[in-house]
Order: sequence, then structure tokens, then C-alpha cells
Amino acid sequence: MPKTSNLRVGLIGYGYAGKTFHAPLINATPGLSLVAIASSRPADVLADWPDIVVKTEPDRLLAHPGLDLVVIASPNDTHHPLARAAIAAGKHVVIDKPFTLDLREAEDLWVRAEQAGLLLSVFHNRRWDNDFIALCETVRSGTLGRVVEFTSRFDRYRPEVKTRWREANVAGAGLWYDLGPHLIDQALQLFGMPSAITADLVLRRAGAQAVDDFHVVLHYPTMRAVLAASTLVSGGTPRFLVQGTEGAWSVSGLDVQESCLKAGLLPGQVGWGVDPRQAQLFRSENDQISATDCLLPQGNYAAYYAGICDALLGKGQNPVTAAQARNVMRILDLARISDAEGRRIPLI
Repeated sequence: MPKTSNLRVGLIGYGYAGKTFHAPLINATPGLSLVAIASSRPADVLADWPDIVVKTEPDRLLAHPGLDLVVIASPNDTHHPLARAAIAAGKHVVIDKPFTLDLREAEDLWVRAEQAGLLLSVFHNRRWDNDFIALCETVRSGTLGRVVEFTSRFDRYRPEVKTRWREANVAGAGLWYDLGPHLIDQALQLFGMPSAITADLVLRRAGAQAVDDFHVVLHYPTMRAVLAASTLVSGGTPRFLVQGTEGAWSVSGLDVQESCLKAGLLPGQVGWGVDPRQAQLFRSENDQISATDCLLPQGNYAAYYAGICDALLGKGQNPVTAAQARNVMRILDLARISDAEGRRIPLI
């Protein structure tokens, strides 16, 4: 592991994920220095980062001297080959979600990183959404009793199909690969691996070429988790709705950290993560339902890269391990099988 506290980071990809999430969060993390970015649009990078080294090809970034960590935020179908090349070059690796295109690729990278003694992590940043942090505290405190149903939705209203790879008929495109990993990872953090899965992955919009609506059920022995997202929902659905034997918990809207990053704010600055939303806790007593508003804590995307830095310096654990990300890929794969075969798929 590197001994210096000034870890040098290279970023591959400067599309939405690289520009909005990775570059600013890396730059804002004490102990990490963003020194190079690989992008097919170098002018866009230099407009934001005039003093940084820009490479037009990923292999040139991997050859840049002194890099400790490579972050891969390029299109999904490039994750496996680029991470494989980075590991072969002796670099620690962070990959934007989804980990890879399928379980086989994920396990290949996991084995290669383990054999090389390198850190391999996946950017499941939604673990640090403020509403999910509050939900975890509520569920684990026992306030709701035994959870019987968990519903997690991440909806958008985008009725027009855009010309971009995320909505094209290419490997790794579509809403299941885009938002599915977030919802799966959160569910697995709360409840572990399910016993079976049932999935419906569809194309709803006129001209759609990739999945733009999904409804997936994770079956557990005493509960179910419903994961859903659509591009044709204009409102009226909660982000989370949790039903328990002693109460329910609900929250609508989205954590504001992404909006803050898009506006140029960084963790620690005035206004960062300020969220006016409140959750609602529902309790029943004497056949009467009461509702209590609950303040949400501040979200903490900064915790991810702080955790990566600590792990590389031997001061902490990998915040999202390859094993955890591999389980997400297993659910992604099984959902596609369930949809194709029209049946519930057991996890063996």
C-alpha cells in the first residue's frame, strides 16, 4: 500500500458521472489528489480543470507516472476491460456503478485484484443518501417492528428518448443498469441476499431501445422488497415506503447532494446537503393511526472517497467491497433471466 498521505488519482471518463460526482468529490477529499483525467473531449476537461493533465486515451492515463488509484467512470461496457488493464498496471481501482456488465466479469476482476493485492471498489454512493441513512437507523432501531414490505422507487419523468448510449440498444444501457444497482445495493445493505427474485423489465416509451421501466421483487422468508423505477412517472410516488408490524415509514423526493454537486457546491461548503424534506413515521395505537414528521440527517457522499483514502493508507476498510458489488451483479443478472423466462428465480 502507498505510504504517503498524498495519493495520486487518475480518472477515466468525463461524462456525467465523472464530471458531476467523481472529479469534484476526489478533489474535495483530504489525502487524495486528482492529477490526470482521460477523456475523448479534452477541451471539456480543461475548461473545468485547467491545471490538470489530460489524456485522450485510457492507456495513456494508465501509463502516467506515479498514479496510486484509477477511477473508471466511462460507459458501462468499458468497465471490465479498463479495470482489468488498470489492475494489470498495478493500480488500485474504483469503478462507477454498475460494477461490470455481468457476474462473470465482476468475478474475474475480483479474483485479479485479490491476486494482485490491490483495492477494488464500486461507487455505490446512494448508501450515503440522507433518506437512506435515516431509513437504516429507523429499521435497525426496531421502531417499525418486523419489516414485512419494503418499497424503493427511483422515478423520473423523461417521456422523450434521448440520443445517448444510456438509452441505446447497447450492452449495459437502460434503466436497470443505471438505477437498478442503487436500489439493489440499498436493499442488500438492509436485508441481505433474498431467497428468490421476480423481475419485469420493459420498454414503455415510444422509440425506446433500452429498458426504461422496471418492477423487481426480492423475496425473503418473511418479507418482500419491491424495487421499481420508470421514466414516465411525473409524481405521486414515495422514494421509500416501509411497512412493519409496529409502524410504517415514508419519504418522498430525492437527496439533494447530486443537485448540490451540479450547482458547483462541495461537501463542507455553505448550503451543502441542506434538505428541507421530512420523512413520516406512522404508528397505530388503540386503532388510531398517528403520523409524525421526522427530520432527515445530512447526506454524506464525501464518506465514500474518505473511506477509499483510509483503506489505501491502512487506516480503515474498503467502503464498498468487490464482494458486495458482486452480489449486486448477481441480482442484476438473475433479474434479466427472470424477465426473459417469465418466472420466479430462486437463489441457490
